[in-house]
Amino acid sequence: MSSDVPLSVLDLVPISSGSTAAEALRNTLDLARRAEEFGYHRYWLAEHHLNPGVAGTSPALIISLVAGATARIRVGSGAVQLGHHTPLSVVEQFGLLDAVHPGRIDLGLGRSGGAPRTPAAPAEGAAGVAEGAGESEEPGKEEALGKEDGPGKEDGPGRTEGTFTDSGLYLPPKYTGFARLLASPRFRLHQALLRQPGATTPEYPDQIDDILALLAGKYRSADGVEAHVVPGEGAAVEVWILGSSGGTSALTAAARGLPFAANYHVSPGTVVEAVEAYRKAFRPSPALAGPRVLVSADVVVAPDDATARRLASGYGLWVRSIRTAEGAIPFPTPEEAARHRWSDEDRALVADRVDTQFVGSPETVVERLEALRAATGADELLITTITHGHEDRVRSYELLADAWAKRS
Repeated sequence: MSSDVPLSVLDLVPISSGSTAAEALRNTLDLARRAEEFGYHRYWLAEHHLNPGVAGTSPALIISLVAGATARIRVGSGAVQLGHHTPLSVVEQFGLLDAVHPGRIDLGLGRSGGAPRTPAAPAEGAAGVAEGAGESEEPGKEEALGKEDGPGKEDGPGRTEGTFTDSGLYLPPKYTGFARLLASPRFRLHQALLRQPGATTPEYPDQIDDILALLAGKYRSADGVEAHVVPGEGAAVEVWILGSSGGTSALTAAARGLPFAANYHVSPGTVVEAVEAYRKAFRPSPALAGPRVLVSADVVVAPDDATARRLASGYGLWVRSIRTAEGAIPFPTPEEAARHRWSDEDRALVADRVDTQFVGSPETVVERLEALRAATGADELLITTITHGHEDRVRSYELLADAWAKRS
């Protein structure tokens, strides 16, 4: 694979309809081995909870399994959601991972599940699967699902309301439905089960500072007491900040001179403002002399456009389950997706995600990824792919890697 702009993998450990979490985990290990063979640079695991269709609940545990099943590819979190973890627990977990797999571990950090956000603000920090609890998604100017009864028609829903960058990347209107997710009983259940009663989450920048201090062996309490994490202190983990807008996450990464991962697949309407805010505020650090940007994208590749659209046809229904606070459902078959009847309200609910999923032949998807790279100046692209069939998913990554390496 060409190394000028490497491709990496984001895996939510999706469960297909009719399958099990155990099978999803076996599929993840198989995909990780194959991704290493195909030349992908990193393999990241997302954190999601209480989603019937996603088995990726504990990044550190799955990272351990994936790193043990592979030999060279970097393995990390996309992302650990700091609303559910203390800085000490994160450094201890990733210190253990680095001790066993030195020099291969990435620590991606997000702030979902933490302090309350304003109702219109997206849950930042995941490249994974549930916008109320951290997620990952992405699309492009695609033929939607190619079905009149799907979430969009052939030219995709809502596209006339968005804009295109000079490179041809479609930027849909900003999604405004987060208030409903944050107010839902399911989101309150998340908070109740993932946090101790009465616990409060510190400010996100403070959490990042504590993690960096513990890794560096420079942590001091307010009383001047030192804390040294073993293993963890001095761990050679690569720390990334993940975010969906130009707000707290982007500015935290910039101020500390850390690399930044922006989520086109979660919040496509805000990806350009996110990377621009990060670059504008960036300050050099010992770890990084200049800005470093990774951008995620939701992709399905097949030998031809029609086959790819069929394989991706369950995506709109899956996104709908997330945005109605139902929780990500097991990924539907094309036949299950075709039986669903869409209301105008539901079409609008998923339009930004369906319109920005890159679906098609290798040539079609490479062209759209090039538009994403040009619009964001990405140094690396993070690819997340979900299909009902495991071999179709593996084949998608294989076709993309081959076409990306051969592009002129």
